[in-house]
Amino acid sequence: MTDGPVNVDDLQWTEYDHGRRAFRRKQLGDAAGGEQLGTSLYEVSPGKRLWLRHYHEGNEESIFVLEGSGTLFLGPDAEEHRLEAGDYVALPAGEASAHEIAAGDDGLRLLMSSTMDEPDITVYPDKEMVGLYAGAAPGGEKDDRTLSTYLDRNAEMDYWEE
Repeated sequence: MTDGPVNVDDLQWTEYDHGRRAFRRKQLGDAAGGEQLGTSLYEVSPGKRLWLRHYHEGNEESIFVLEGSGTLFLGPDAEEHRLEAGDYVALPAGEASAHEIAAGDDGLRLLMSSTMDEPDITVYPDKEMVGLYAGAAPGGEKDDRTLSTYLDRNAEMDYWEE
């Protein structure tokens, strides 16, 4: 339960810098005591990108653009869609919602929300990788996770082999 409103100005930024993927984030939902819905404020510098292209098998996400512009790469074929202030995008679970976001020349400020169901499988189609999460959803409290790993999407084992 929350003690009341959380003001974004009272929260610290978490910085991410992985080359062309550089952004900062404030986890509003977590700070406000959210349990079933996560919301984060993101700022992406001009020409930089957010998370690797992915989709969730167990969670729905959404995007609301506050300022700036950019490109949304959407679906299995990474079809390009221009993003600008006021745009809202729903990303239901499944491959049709595979997405990646790149900031335009003026940068990008956006809110992303997601359901926080666990367990979840996150698929990264460009890397043929899957992320498995239990105990806490992606974006949730890492210390609460009982499983958090990334695996080769095509790795298989024989169930009966001992």
